[in-house]
Amino acid sequence: MTASPLAWTDPARASAFSQWLAAVAPQHALQPASVRLASADASFRRYFRVDTSTGQSCIIMDAPPALEDCAPFVKIAALMQDAGLKAPQVLAWDAPLGFMLLSDLGAQTMLDVIAPPAAIANLFEPTPAQFDLYMDAADLLVRWQLSSKPGVLPPYDDALLSRELALFPDWYVGQHRGFAPDADAITKLAPLFAQIKASNLNSLDGARVFVHRDFMPRNLMVSPSGELGILDFQDAVYGPITYDIASLMRDAFLSWDEEVVLDITVRYWQKARKAGLPVGDDFGEFYHAVEWMGLQRHLKVLGIFARLTLRDGKPKYLADAPRFMKYARATCARYRPLGPLMVLLDEIEGNETRIGYTF
Repeated sequence: MTASPLAWTDPARASAFSQWLAAVAPQHALQPASVRLASADASFRRYFRVDTSTGQSCIIMDAPPALEDCAPFVKIAALMQDAGLKAPQVLAWDAPLGFMLLSDLGAQTMLDVIAPPAAIANLFEPTPAQFDLYMDAADLLVRWQLSSKPGVLPPYDDALLSRELALFPDWYVGQHRGFAPDADAITKLAPLFAQIKASNLNSLDGARVFVHRDFMPRNLMVSPSGELGILDFQDAVYGPITYDIASLMRDAFLSWDEEVVLDITVRYWQKARKAGLPVGDDFGEFYHAVEWMGLQRHLKVLGIFARLTLRDGKPKYLADAPRFMKYARATCARYRPLGPLMVLLDEIEGNETRIGYTF
């Protein structure tokens, strides 16, 4: 096919891309005239799709090296393939230029299969096919976690958790909402964050595994055969075993009824426990840890969405901020020690403070 010309803001980079593509095209049977935009994400990366003369297609990653480091992507893709997961294969990579040729996992995400974009909202009862997709995702997650080894990926430690949590007061509360908590509220936010971090780092005896960090339906690809592939894993770390299941079931783009969340989470826990992963013998304790881990993620994501809008000019992400605020408030409402955080969230959002919760 003949595609529309790609848009480039830097003529020099456009020229470098054309030269790179011309050099790699013969070896991989690429058809340069077919290059078209496939997707862009919250980072500075872009993805193109290009056809081959064999009737297949490949993906090209455009990642300016001054803004994006592709080395973790390459390393983690190899880790996933070694674990038997379907991840993109790196076919060619020019590290100094930041261009990479990848195998194509297709254009249909798990999110696309669950609900068309126009229909995404709160969902209640999954169809059998949707439920099976979640079970496949749970199996994929267990295989990824079983391949874990210490010292291979960066640690998800107190320092990283602290940096992530700081995004919420800095970008969402201060920059986006323009809200200035009084000195007393700020003083009491620090021990609340410390409590969240302690729970995430110490629950389940500090169980650690490989963590994708954005394991959700939008990043899981469904092949024509129904096999799940995995994308957007370049930020993977070695951290709490609760993180990825919290991410899967508290999605950025769709929400399930709580009974569904519990059902799928307990089925993942059963699979993980049977496989020998350190999820503990008490599901109640595990679910408590998942919810507190999820809370940290919700606050982080709210900060990231605000930063994407205000710093990076990508306002579409803030449309899903209310979903994450709802997740965060639901967790705070369930656990008494988080009551003071509920008060602050209500104040930030202009909600009436829940009776019984005070600083």
